[in-house]
Amino acid sequence: HYEPLSTLPEAPTCDFVFWGAAALGGLVPVHGQDNTMRRPNILFCIADDAAWLHFGAYGCQWVSTPVFDSVAARGVLFENCYTPNAKSAPSRASLLTGRYSWQLGEAGNHICHFPEDAGVFTEALEEAGYDVAFTGKGWAPGNPGMKNGRRRQLTGEAWQNRKLTPPTSEMLATDYAANFSDFLSSREDASRPWFFWFGCREPHRRYEYGSGAAKGGRTTGEIDRVPAFWPDNETVRNDMLDYGFEIEHYDRQLGLMLARLEELGELDNTLVIVTSDNGMPFPRAKGTQYEYAHHMPLAMMWPQGVNSPGRREAVYVSFVDIAPTILEIAGTDPSAAGMAPLPGGSLVPLLRNEPDPCAALHERALLGRERHDNGRPGDQGYPIRGIVRNGWLYLCNIKPWLLPGGNPETGYRDIDSSPTKTAILQLRRSGQDRRYYDLSMGQRPAEELYHVETDRECLANRIGDVSCRILADSLRAELFRTLRGQGDPRMTGDGDVFDRYPYDKPGKDSVYERTVSGEIIPWEQSNWVLPTDYEQYETVKNN
Repeated sequence: HYEPLSTLPEAPTCDFVFWGAAALGGLVPVHGQDNTMRRPNILFCIADDAAWLHFGAYGCQWVSTPVFDSVAARGVLFENCYTPNAKSAPSRASLLTGRYSWQLGEAGNHICHFPEDAGVFTEALEEAGYDVAFTGKGWAPGNPGMKNGRRRQLTGEAWQNRKLTPPTSEMLATDYAANFSDFLSSREDASRPWFFWFGCREPHRRYEYGSGAAKGGRTTGEIDRVPAFWPDNETVRNDMLDYGFEIEHYDRQLGLMLARLEELGELDNTLVIVTSDNGMPFPRAKGTQYEYAHHMPLAMMWPQGVNSPGRREAVYVSFVDIAPTILEIAGTDPSAAGMAPLPGGSLVPLLRNEPDPCAALHERALLGRERHDNGRPGDQGYPIRGIVRNGWLYLCNIKPWLLPGGNPETGYRDIDSSPTKTAILQLRRSGQDRRYYDLSMGQRPAEELYHVETDRECLANRIGDVSCRILADSLRAELFRTLRGQGDPRMTGDGDVFDRYPYDKPGKDSVYERTVSGEIIPWEQSNWVLPTDYEQYETVKNN
């Protein structure tokens, strides 16, 4: 490992400042009948496994997202938003706590226990008088624990009763928009502000194969580019269309919610935030630290609060910036709700088109990864730390001798099952082509450096270039110095604590050891990988 360069300046910080609603001026301009200022409502919308580049506002032509595009046109589109950890539970934990995943103990892992002492902005909003509720997927998967004698509701009261006939057999039957409408109609005190979490389960796998073409009306020829780390064939292209069709379902449900708010006259005083938790569920995407994994869509609209709408902001923003943004807009002090200090910077100045006091923070984004799905020896994760600055992505793979996608004996569990994954495995097993396998399942070097502005697919590792040596040294030094200041266990000598944290339920530990010993049949232990993903499946099946 590397020592930071002592000559570099200290890492930037931006302390959260509690201004209170009265200090927000033009941000809270809507008045009630008694002429008191009304705090804004907040509709937070998060897809499950959608990458930023597959929304129309970012230039995608083969996925139709007119509602997202409208939110961006009537608000602010953030071109460089990143999640600190590109997996569902840790990504959502960073959103809720306003903290990086390496600052969250057990919640830095996937399928984990949520720490009792980790405060979340939703609970702070409740204490400040907001009605807080959700539909679909909140924080998951994992055990949220207990609070005040009941299961902790990290995203508020659940509204899940309304159902619909989904567009495909693999989409959820949850009628997100109807549940939202029911929530709005149920409120006893309409003067109270509300926060609602719309957690769409789409485009999480599985998909109905061929639905993008058969039901979405698309053709595989509409896809302008298949990433070079996958084979370009009809199987992969159809897999991409099916994924895009599920994003369109997310967009339609969002449109119904906004129409309902407009009908009730509530849209002008509602901050609408639209994003996703991590990138697309394909090899070398979700769960990794490359652009297709951690680069997120983000659009914010607030008719009464955004100045100069239709802007595109190119600064780097992180999921840790969302909590301070929401708390500032709500006029809520995070410390009063037991939240830990927030390392991010509020995006309110960017919404107002004003000078950003956290500009130094928004010059880079920090990334990390610990244990995601189970299946490596010793319940190990694949630890990574990284930084994006000035169009460059630097990654430190802390244990490069491990396999980033998981072990073959346990089905490469860190890569969701898919026709694309199957195609890559078949090409390698048949001896036809192992390039795609190596890119997704093979070992990686200890360090990686990519110019993501020109290499979005992160294929040209520049770490060995003499011309990039000073740049790599600078990024490494800034990253490690910042992580030390944040108390990252990987920097302070006890990084393997992440591997010792228990899973959310008994029976999920030691999957690798129990597989190789013959104690368990691994493809009977998980529902996100196919039997054919396991290298020994054919051998075992035929015996």
